[in-house]
Amino acid sequence: MKILHGPFTQILPLTGLPLKGALQDDQLQIILQGGILTENGLIIAVDSFEKLRGENPSAQIKETQGQQVLLPGFVDCHTHICFAGSRAKDYAMRIQGKTYLEIARSGGGIWDSVTQTRAADEALLTQLLIKRAERHLAEGVTTIEVKSGYGLSVEQELKQLRAIKVAATQINVSLVATCLAAHMVPKDFNGSQTEYLQYILTDLLPIIKKENLANRVDIFIEENAFNGDNALVYLNKAKQFGFDITVHADQFTTSGSHVAVNVGAVSADHLEASGDAEIKLLAGSNTVAVTLPGASLGLGMPYAPARKLLDAGACLAIASDWNPGSAPMGDLLMQAAIMSAAEKLNTAEVFAGLTFRAAKALNLTDRGILAAGMRADMQAYPCTDYREILYQQGKLKPVIID
Repeated sequence: MKILHGPFTQILPLTGLPLKGALQDDQLQIILQGGILTENGLIIAVDSFEKLRGENPSAQIKETQGQQVLLPGFVDCHTHICFAGSRAKDYAMRIQGKTYLEIARSGGGIWDSVTQTRAADEALLTQLLIKRAERHLAEGVTTIEVKSGYGLSVEQELKQLRAIKVAATQINVSLVATCLAAHMVPKDFNGSQTEYLQYILTDLLPIIKKENLANRVDIFIEENAFNGDNALVYLNKAKQFGFDITVHADQFTTSGSHVAVNVGAVSADHLEASGDAEIKLLAGSNTVAVTLPGASLGLGMPYAPARKLLDAGACLAIASDWNPGSAPMGDLLMQAAIMSAAEKLNTAEVFAGLTFRAAKALNLTDRGILAAGMRADMQAYPCTDYREILYQQGKLKPVIID
């Protein structure tokens, strides 16, 4: 049955905008007193509400309550929300001045989350993931990428990925799973970086393919994780399995973005340490530059050079990096709004980075804009002017339109 939603004070369909490069707010199309016609979860038409009502007299009307501004649902293309436990101790140490590496050496860091996540069974991980995903949905996020990476063994990584698959059937949010078994070499693995990566390739990735648990593979390229040479070999082999590739790149040191572009990764994520050479490289590639302001806020470090990336011509997405260690906040819109003030990103650039450009980072072409044939992933904010949304810095909460 066709459903007509509206009228909305403003609809921003985000159509007609380029995938790459800087934008201006005057490029935003604004439909006043608009309506959206949907059927079976897909958009049929976007136009004047009165026009659509006249053309579709048999459509069910879902009338808006008060004045609302309609946007596509947000796409969070980088999270780690399948985990158990807390890293509040890490945060307390960090704000006392301890470094990332000092915290890891004292028993905190990624390995702490691995220990706590391994201790949880699949049912608990599923429950915790659903709770976090539902909070994200209430804040306008309708598609969420979710990484493994707190298992770091075949059995434990499969437990995480199976929890993600089960959770996806129980909530009204799209979950996109990514295998991050290459998060670090686990402390209980008796072997080198090369041997651990080969273990993943031989013993884990074939099972993931067989059970259809994920179609994406990620790796953390950093001094305390994996070096660029080993990562390149690993990613090329994962690509031969048919996985899409994404990379934790340039968080503290550079080299990760070079590997990402070399291997043809869908995205390179973090980029806080990226310099002019890396910015130029990413801008000249088809790899999406994913910025993670939550990690910068959580670690107290500079943001990725978002303004420079856009001006150079890159495709820039904004994601939350929601995780128990470096980015525990998880509020995507708040993070994006705060970073936009620091990096001088305009409204069009932020909205693009949260919607269709973020969808590009997940190789999804059916969402991120409001247009005929696209998924009806929509959120409406209780205001009369779209500029209120970033102005309120995440405190203005949306209504999910279904």
